[in-house]
Amino acid sequence: MDDIRDFWNDVAEDWRTQVGVDGDVNRRLNSDPVLWRFAGDVTGLRVLDAGCGTGYLSAKLHERGARVIGVDLSDRMIDIAHASFPEIDFRVDSCSELRTVEPESIDLIVSNYVLMDTPDLPGAMRAFRRVLRPGGVAVLVFSHPCFPQGLAAETETGAVVYTWSFPYFEERRCTDRPWGQFRSDFIWFHRPLSGYWKAFRAAGFDVIDFEEPRLGPDDEPSGESPEAIRLCRTRPYSVAFKLGKVDAAGG
Repeated sequence: MDDIRDFWNDVAEDWRTQVGVDGDVNRRLNSDPVLWRFAGDVTGLRVLDAGCGTGYLSAKLHERGARVIGVDLSDRMIDIAHASFPEIDFRVDSCSELRTVEPESIDLIVSNYVLMDTPDLPGAMRAFRRVLRPGGVAVLVFSHPCFPQGLAAETETGAVVYTWSFPYFEERRCTDRPWGQFRSDFIWFHRPLSGYWKAFRAAGFDVIDFEEPRLGPDDEPSGESPEAIRLCRTRPYSVAFKLGKVDAAGG
């Protein structure tokens, strides 16, 4: 866990550049609309932003009237979030532990592009269930495990090819080369989609809804490049789950 924390501390400034205050293009065009649809009206809800990074989504939740707690393993990420959004309650904490969050104190958890970077998925799901109130909901968005973009290449004809160097069903720690403004290798954890689904059920959640976020064919967002729009219409960047906490009786 220490090397994961060190990695995110090292890239915290670069990450702030990546997501800014509105999220990167994939979030803006693809996954954020699904996240907000799954979350619904957050006014007055106590919301946990689990893996908040530099705080852009916490700020969006706060603007919509939520009472937000943002947690992240990286103390440098939390320092940046505190400085950027001092009105929000940010805490250094691990998603697999949530030691700073009281049991059954949260109405809604959002975890946005975090679970693929979490070494202990079962622990995180147990922690999510522990802090959710009865009837609480978790909205989870993470990189599509079937189509990692680090394994994608586009041919001259426009076909997209995903080249795997290991079996898809094998869970393992992976490392991607730096991209964009980042200077460090990216550490992430591959799990098959069924592995996530089973971890959710094992922790005591039901799947309420599921989506593979993408830009619709009739959507024409302004201010985005044609190439970004093309990719957001055709590439399966992420998956989104809406989970409900199952009570002790299983209902």
